[in-house]
Amino acid sequence: MGSPVLEVVRGELKTFGLDLAEGEEEEAVAGKLEELCMLHRLKAVKLAEELVAFFATKGTIHLTADSLYVFEHEALMKRTAKPSRRKETRTSGIHQITEHSDAEEEDQHLLDTYASPSKASQKREITTPENPRSKRTLSGRSPRLAFSPNSFSPSATPSQKYSSRSNRGEVVASFGSVHGTSWHGSGGATATVTQFTADTDSLTKPYKFMFQDLMDYREVISCKIEELGEALKEHYKIEEFCSLVIPTQARVTVLGQIGCDSNGKLNAKSVVLEGDQEHSSGGLVPVDVSELPEYSFFPGQVVVMEGINNTGRMFFASKLYEGVPLPFHHPSDQAENLGPQMVLVACGPYTTSDSITYDPMLDLIDVINKDKPDVCILLGPFLDAKHKQVEDCQLTSSFEDVFKICLKTIIERTRSAGSHLVIVPSLRDVHHVCVYPQPPFARFELSKEDKQRVLFVSDPCTLEVNGVLLGLTSVDLLFHMGSEEISSFSALDRFSRILKHILTQRSYYPLYPPAEEMNIDYEKFCQYTPLPLTPDVLITPSDLKYFIKEVLGCVCINPGRLTKGQVGGTYGRLWLQRQASEGVRKSPCVSAQVVRI
Repeated sequence: MGSPVLEVVRGELKTFGLDLAEGEEEEAVAGKLEELCMLHRLKAVKLAEELVAFFATKGTIHLTADSLYVFEHEALMKRTAKPSRRKETRTSGIHQITEHSDAEEEDQHLLDTYASPSKASQKREITTPENPRSKRTLSGRSPRLAFSPNSFSPSATPSQKYSSRSNRGEVVASFGSVHGTSWHGSGGATATVTQFTADTDSLTKPYKFMFQDLMDYREVISCKIEELGEALKEHYKIEEFCSLVIPTQARVTVLGQIGCDSNGKLNAKSVVLEGDQEHSSGGLVPVDVSELPEYSFFPGQVVVMEGINNTGRMFFASKLYEGVPLPFHHPSDQAENLGPQMVLVACGPYTTSDSITYDPMLDLIDVINKDKPDVCILLGPFLDAKHKQVEDCQLTSSFEDVFKICLKTIIERTRSAGSHLVIVPSLRDVHHVCVYPQPPFARFELSKEDKQRVLFVSDPCTLEVNGVLLGLTSVDLLFHMGSEEISSFSALDRFSRILKHILTQRSYYPLYPPAEEMNIDYEKFCQYTPLPLTPDVLITPSDLKYFIKEVLGCVCINPGRLTKGQVGGTYGRLWLQRQASEGVRKSPCVSAQVVRI
């Protein structure tokens, strides 16, 4: 005993014929009663009254610790959980939407219980937004409006800036022999589109992530250094790599990975080299790059350097061995006899930033139906996680439903064109898993005809179109690497340097550590992100300016994004054809353009 709360409660309960537990249970009951008073700010007398009211509905019961837990969850928790009043009409999150709708339903149910059945049945359901449409409007809609998801948002008004643009169809970048080229395909009649790697080596379904072991993580990084090191050693006929951390007066050749000595941006004074496990046991040594005539570095770059480390504390680099790309694909002779193929490439977002209507996407569909390209590669995001209305959860439909209608629109409205569709996800697709490498979208129920022409692939992915290899990723790798790369006295522009790094590092994402927005599963990264071969065409969409460049024999294209804020953006188109050559390789990308939507 000795608890004043227990004594007050005991007296009140005895008045109503309720019993208290005795013996060892009494101490637990006393502790729980005091806890309830403190947590719910109740006086002992008030708590006793609440207990009497609660147990009166249950019948006579012994007051035990277990029954007090039931009392707390069924009575006190409901007593304190009052719905908050909505002060603003605009919601800012999915939790607020759920909370407000639940409160309104509860209030409506309470009013209906006091109303007569006739009046209750006459109440019209209140929906937001209230936008009644006449039957005349619904029956007279054009097919364009029928496929336009205008019901996704309370404010589904088209973007004024986008609709008033005057530069539609303008060619802003060109490559190859574009003069006299007719940009009309054959609708995929002679096109064959497959993933270059076998299904067993391709990412075809979701996987469990966020379960990475640190030792496995480290092993992936070490293997990447060793594999690239062996390739450079064989190409440059290097006899042996030496230790990076052992002091020596002789000039040595070392293998390692570029890093930064702090959390800031890499610069010439903060370069460190992380040695390989076999020769340097993963040791870190600062690098003096002042004697290098020319260099271009980024974090995660695997390099071979020659220099002196006479103290073991600083490596003075005097020579840098350039990376070596993989060989190109050599298909069968039959691919050279196939006709040219037109490929259209577009990257989301497919809506403007001030509207959730898919007018830019519908304009792109009109282009597809007009030009009938053989292959259409559409990269996400299809429903952008960075869109204002998505961030504020202002959509009236679920993210999954919006995406399904969007995809259904693309597939059904391009059926007459016959073009092969390749659908690539993005880390910005709000409804999809946000991990890299990213599995393909779930396969929707497609008709027999559509199954032959619609291909869902992962990010990144390597495609083969009539013997021509296309490498593609929807990650903004140009921006990520451009923010970290440093160079000195380089004759190449920044874009060309970054693209050269991608090809010579033999990876779709060689940056390490990755950008903050990247969630990488390094177990799958080791399996699905290395380049199988140097692609004939590399597609790297970015927020940076569009371009078409040939780097190390590979035609690299940034088609831009279909929308840029509230205005229209760009898309790309290419002519591909294998050309017979005698000893000298000719690029199968005959011509390419970047065009405004």
